[in-house]
Amino acid sequence: MAIVHQHGVNLEPYQIVLRPLVTEKGTHVSTRHNAYAFEVHPLATKTDIKKAVEALWAVKVVGVRTQNRVGKPRRTKVIYTNLKPWKKAIVKLRDEDRIAFF
Repeated sequence: MAIVHQHGVNLEPYQIVLRPLVTEKGTHVSTRHNAYAFEVHPLATKTDIKKAVEALWAVKVVGVRTQNRVGKPRRTKVIYTNLKPWKKAIVKLRDEDRIAFF
């Protein structure tokens, strides 16, 4: 089930959701509010992310919030560089649905 994007790029669900973000804050939010955080493809829209999560985990998505994250500056001895910018999505599921990463 390829999702055709507005830029003419065909993205499969596994190309949209790149990886789950398993952090202390993310674990707290997932247990309390049933919302999960993912790193997603920068061109993916909220509807693309919703369809991809529903296809990959067979759950019903209630809402999607996205953030464009700026790459952090890093230093190696005298060379300054930046990490790449990336897109974060927080996906809220129905109360009866769960995603198990472990």
